[in-house]
Amino acid sequence: MERPINMTSFEIQRFDFDESLLNSASTEQRLQNWPVVYVLNRPAQKAHGLGRIYIGESRSFRNRMKQHLDGKKEHDLKAVRVVLDDTFNKSVCLDLESFLISLAFGDGRNEVLNRNMGISDADYFGRATYRDTFRDIFEELRNEGLFQRSIPEIVNSELFKLSPFKALNNDQAIAVMDILEGLSEDLASDAEPGQFTFVQGSPGTGKTVVAVYLMKLLKDISDFRDGEDIDGDEMFSEFFLEGTRERFKDLKIGIIVPQQALRKSLERVFATTPGLSKTMVLSAFTAADSPEQFDVLIVDEAHRLNQYSAQSVPALTKRFNETNKALFDGQKPHASQLDWLKKKSRHVIMMLDLEQSVRPNDLPQEEFQEILDQTPQSRKYRLHTQMRSLGGEDYIDYVKKVFSKLPPAEKLTFKDYDLEIIDSPSEFVETIKQHDREVGLSRVVAGYAWKWASQKNKSAYDIDLGDGVQIQWNSKVVDWVNSKNAVNEAGSIHTIQGYDLNYVGVIIGRDLQYTPERGLFVDKSQYFDAKGKTNNKMRGQTTTEEDLFKYITNIYTVLLTRGMRGTYLHIVDDGLREYLGRYFSVR
Repeated sequence: MERPINMTSFEIQRFDFDESLLNSASTEQRLQNWPVVYVLNRPAQKAHGLGRIYIGESRSFRNRMKQHLDGKKEHDLKAVRVVLDDTFNKSVCLDLESFLISLAFGDGRNEVLNRNMGISDADYFGRATYRDTFRDIFEELRNEGLFQRSIPEIVNSELFKLSPFKALNNDQAIAVMDILEGLSEDLASDAEPGQFTFVQGSPGTGKTVVAVYLMKLLKDISDFRDGEDIDGDEMFSEFFLEGTRERFKDLKIGIIVPQQALRKSLERVFATTPGLSKTMVLSAFTAADSPEQFDVLIVDEAHRLNQYSAQSVPALTKRFNETNKALFDGQKPHASQLDWLKKKSRHVIMMLDLEQSVRPNDLPQEEFQEILDQTPQSRKYRLHTQMRSLGGEDYIDYVKKVFSKLPPAEKLTFKDYDLEIIDSPSEFVETIKQHDREVGLSRVVAGYAWKWASQKNKSAYDIDLGDGVQIQWNSKVVDWVNSKNAVNEAGSIHTIQGYDLNYVGVIIGRDLQYTPERGLFVDKSQYFDAKGKTNNKMRGQTTTEEDLFKYITNIYTVLLTRGMRGTYLHIVDDGLREYLGRYFSVR
């Protein structure tokens, strides 16, 4: 029978990181033969500079320190702290190591020196209890100056949410492992450009996590040098071994992010990540214009790639035509951004959700489907585990059905997830602001059912809900979620797609309506995203009412799946409010 876990059993010992450490570690058995977690660091050298930190685990602390001391000069680390606990085992130490690495990166105070050989999210006996202890360990290390911000502040940060040091769940880990194995095989062969791999999943299943993790992992393997230590117990260590790592050496890699807002956020994350660079974060245009060929391009939110169509500004439409002419010698004037990437890279890894297409110039589902049908099953992966919403995958599926022509047969509730319609506009807005005061990262978003008057007139209000509630659209396009006044504004699909919130308040305008006779339908005259309802004249495509229904319901499905802890709705159309009241509780 396993003994109970002592919540207060841990201790943290501090040593200078020099040769004297080996003698000190010889005096205690647990520092020679016991699972421990350790933290190596060097404080910042300048007032506003970054320190350096490395977090590891080992069953033989003394021997591990000897290995680290051999490479000491490279990173100039000054001190080591070792976390000791009589109840620790290998699983606990791996979990604590992962926990501290993810918080260290999200804290932003130190350059995190760890490589991504494999951080997994594995369960074990007593994990919930140990997690409480981990928080105590973090706070003690924070009190000693290794961390700056509190855990709630860190987990709400952009660095944490888009971190390359996330622990992978089981289906993410399987996908990454299989992708690496496939890449290893292809890199050893003379595979033609345009080999595709697809990772598909609903909102919140962690497609962006996989994309960013892969970028860091591929770069770490590519940069690995002879003489560096390899922990054979780590998940992806086999790819760092001699005979395999050479295939990944000096790879030209990049990540394509179609949305400007998310692209700018990832640029900031990559700029603070050792081995990565903001120049690796690309639009389809910058990748196509590169004079070099890529070995691997990873495409996040691939469903937002553009087909041949009029772009948001005339200059980009001209650039689209020029890119097609340059890439295909005038032989493929109607080529899409997907065609560009196929031409520019040996391997294209797509993070895809076909139900998140929201504009006519997004690449049509049929074109993705054609390539999916031609791609071997061994190069297609499906993510199932819900990482964002506490309502789980059942909530995501429920929302999709509610906004479809085949609604659920019965009303469902979700035990750990707040889900309500709030009729009072003032109560609706105040509920989100109250959550923002309590836990942060709570925002109001809306369908594009109001004109953007405040874009030109900064004193104008865009959304008037009555009851004295008037709201402006997002004053920032890039990184609106984290902007200073965001809690007082309403974000659109173009500022929120790809982001997580703690709580989201969704305003559904008159672009989507309901009557018993017609069921759910859209009103084109109440939809004000000009590029969201236009015909694609460049390809002779008409945006039908059926197309518009798909785009608008996709938008609301995305908006309703942003909140991790809860979603609140305010509905303008009386008929739609009555319909949705069958499926969501009304306050």
